[in-house]
Formats: sequence, C-alpha cells, structure tokens
Amino acid sequence: MRCVTFAFICLSLIAVSGPTFAQGDPAAAKLKNPVAPGAESVAAGKATYTKNCRFCHGTDAKGNGPMAPQGTHPSDLTDAKWDRGSSDGEIFTVIHDGAGPKFDMKGYKGKLSDTDIWNVVNYLRSIGTK
Repeated sequence: MRCVTFAFICLSLIAVSGPTFAQGDPAAAKLKNPVAPGAESVAAGKATYTKNCRFCHGTDAKGNGPMAPQGTHPSDLTDAKWDRGSSDGEIFTVIHDGAGPKFDMKGYKGKLSDTDIWNVVNYLRSIGTK
C-alpha cells in the first residue's frame, strides 16, 4: 500500500510541476510588443516569415510546409489554438527561443533581430483567426 501511495504522490507532483506549454509562459505573456502592427510591420513580417518559416509552417501558415522534419506536425499559425500561449510575448518567445524538444523547432535568437521577430508576430496576427 505504501508503494501505491508513494507512486500516486510522485505522479501527482509530476503532473503539477510539469511543463506548462499548453497554458503558455507567464513571464513571456508579460512581454509587450514594441512594434506597432501597421502595414509596414506586417509586410516586413510576411517577408521574414516567407524567408524563414514557410518551409515548415507552409506558405499559408497552416502547418503544411514541404520541408517539415518527418514525423513532426508544425503548428497551424492561423487558427485559434496556440499550445504555447497566444499573447504577442509568448509567440515572440517561441520564435526567439524555439519550441522543443518535442516540437523540434529551433529558435531564431541571433539569426533574426528582435524587431524582425515582432514583425512576424504582427504578420501572424494579421492572417490569424480574428
């Protein structure tokens, strides 16, 4: 009986303290987008997305890109479901830092400027579910 109780306690602790990606990242959620979502930002974001993201997420951002690693399912960036949080800051953080290891998305820190990433966030907002 002690073993069963101990196992139950351990599993409960793992469930409570495990990753919170589905709920988002509270620290990232506090980040505010410093780039106004105007036409210039959206156009720049689309250009950056086309150059860097479409290969896995698809031209239409539906998660159907031709070069996504086999066995992966890139996120549909146009729907209302955001597994790692839906605030601008959370989206920025996923693009900046990546989504892994389960999701196998490398971050763009050091490859794209913060402004470029914020422009992508604005572009995704412009094509996503309203």
